[in-house]
Amino acid sequence: MQTLHYRPLCAMLILIWSGSLGAAELEEEELALAYGDKTTISLATGSQQTLRRAPAVATVITAADIAAMGATELDEVLETVPGIHVSRAASLYSPIYVIRGSYSQVGPQTLLLQNGIPMTTTFTGNKGNIWGGLGIEHIARIEIIRGPGSALYGADAYSGVINIITKGASDLQGTEFGLRGGSFDSWDGWVQHGGRLGPLDLAAFVRLGRSDGQHETVAADAQTRNDTLLGTRASLAPGPVSTGRDAIDAGVDLAMSHWRLRLGYKLRDEVGAGAGAASALDPVGRGKSQRINTDLSWINPQLSQHWGAGITLATLHYKELFTPTLQLFPPGTRFPTGTFPVGMLGSPNRWERQLRLSGYATYNGLANHSLRVGLGHDDLNLYRTSELKNFSFSPSGVPVPTGQLLDFSHTAPYVLPHRRKLDYVYIQDEWRLGKDWTVTGGVRRDHYSDFGNTTNPRFAVVWDAAYDLTVKLLYGRAFRAPAFNEQHSINNPVTRGNPNLRPETIKTTELAFSWQPRKELMLNLNFFHYDMEDIIRLIPNPVPGTGSTYFNIGRQSGRGAEFDFGWDISRDLRLVANYAYQRSTDKATHRDAGHAPHHELYGRLDWRISQGWQFSGQLTHIADRKRVAGDLRPATADYTSADFTVRSERGKGKWDVVASLRNAFDEAIREPSVAPGLIPQDLPMAGRSWYLQLRYQL
Repeated sequence: MQTLHYRPLCAMLILIWSGSLGAAELEEEELALAYGDKTTISLATGSQQTLRRAPAVATVITAADIAAMGATELDEVLETVPGIHVSRAASLYSPIYVIRGSYSQVGPQTLLLQNGIPMTTTFTGNKGNIWGGLGIEHIARIEIIRGPGSALYGADAYSGVINIITKGASDLQGTEFGLRGGSFDSWDGWVQHGGRLGPLDLAAFVRLGRSDGQHETVAADAQTRNDTLLGTRASLAPGPVSTGRDAIDAGVDLAMSHWRLRLGYKLRDEVGAGAGAASALDPVGRGKSQRINTDLSWINPQLSQHWGAGITLATLHYKELFTPTLQLFPPGTRFPTGTFPVGMLGSPNRWERQLRLSGYATYNGLANHSLRVGLGHDDLNLYRTSELKNFSFSPSGVPVPTGQLLDFSHTAPYVLPHRRKLDYVYIQDEWRLGKDWTVTGGVRRDHYSDFGNTTNPRFAVVWDAAYDLTVKLLYGRAFRAPAFNEQHSINNPVTRGNPNLRPETIKTTELAFSWQPRKELMLNLNFFHYDMEDIIRLIPNPVPGTGSTYFNIGRQSGRGAEFDFGWDISRDLRLVANYAYQRSTDKATHRDAGHAPHHELYGRLDWRISQGWQFSGQLTHIADRKRVAGDLRPATADYTSADFTVRSERGKGKWDVVASLRNAFDEAIREPSVAPGLIPQDLPMAGRSWYLQLRYQL
């Protein structure tokens, strides 16, 4: 817990001097904008402003918050945000960031940014299936918008936007060493440094880690069903999931005057197959992903009296490999076409390059207006694919054993290389109608080389109804671009691509209240309603045995409310809590859209036990996850998990210690498996676990 005790004193002195509470509020905002803390955000408009008056429903999480909750990776942090639930896919146990009931198998409806630049991969439209987690040691803050963001950020800013801001030189100011070990034979070690290198501000970090992962048991899987149908006994269920990984993260951040260069590297190797790529347990398959990113930016917010400007060039090289192959089905698997003595094996690999060039200008020369215009060009290139497997397909789509691994990369690949180019332009105006009223309007136009144009507006009214109460009325339209696997999948009897797909769209209306009756107490309440159109879904082909094809056929509506508050009870005690409710309906069936929790409840108590020591306890309750129409299984079980963390706060020149107990009461946690016949009893999550961490700051 980080408390700046001098700010209330400064505000009180200004209040006495001016005789106006409004002056005190203004001074607090100026301090926050000047120095930045969790009360400010830049994600909502592209420029830093106070969170309370930002034209969005937003959350800011600082490094101090992350330390207090005892999190060790990004997914644990996001689970604490109202309206966000982290679910899992069966394949590789990849995380799915479910925001306000928007659920899909790979989760491309949430835009994940790092320092404002998309981490999106082209094949599945998400952050990459071989994700393997993201450590939090080098994160300075996380800014999150729930709701549409395409008017500013374009594709996939659909149900929400998450921006991870890494630490710069000013966030470190010295050298830090850390080592952590715990359950599942896990360990992580890191070193990071921030300071001056001649005329440059320098920040750099390296993190190494590995884990065997949790091994909770799957009672029955897809092969269990096949065994029942074909009279075999090949299934490995009951058996454990495979969730291990090796990790390397590294980065360099160089800044001088208006220039900034960032270089990043993320390697995940020996990534376990989760519950299996085909929902059949796979103890041998391993995945590997490598991400190399760069961004060079020049930003001058005071180019002249009324003008500011910025330009950014970003690149990404990403590859996703399966080494040597995935075991889609285990040894002994039999189909009417033959038996697989060593199992049904496959290795779909891919490589891609991205280049993103963007620029913007701001102008405040018009009274009560702040204009922002921007444009950009993206070149997204899935330039290479390969595929090894020991099967082909019969005319009816049934797998046929080949007897050995063969290279189908040039004869019958699962997808061919494809390239997408994108040009866009946007404009935004923040218009201060009066002392207490601000209207923000904006629109962005995107032109895609493969599916054409899309235009997405936003509109927001922010009203300071009282000195301690702010009211927001928000509207926005957003879109998700079709992923390459949805457009261009071939030679696959299960799923076929459709090059004629249109983007998914969503229209969202929100009403939000922010109330701060006292300096130490903040309460937020918002209500939302959305309508999704043209949702991309698989539809069975008319010819039996030829699988399914992607079409724009789904429609969904949702509504809900989110409440959160933070209360500094005393200098040594802080309580934060939130509750989110949502209900989403599939318009085709008029049934619940399924899988996403209707109720999410989170609470955390931070207690400074004594000078230099802090205890934190948190509870997470997830409830009421319905099945989709036609799935007759009982609803996914509710759960309540508890985590406890004790840590020291001794500062530079001393060792800090963190001890944490996760899921302390060993709650049986399950995430939905989306196909009822494949893993009927859902996906098991980790039971009780612990870690011990040492950190030293020079």
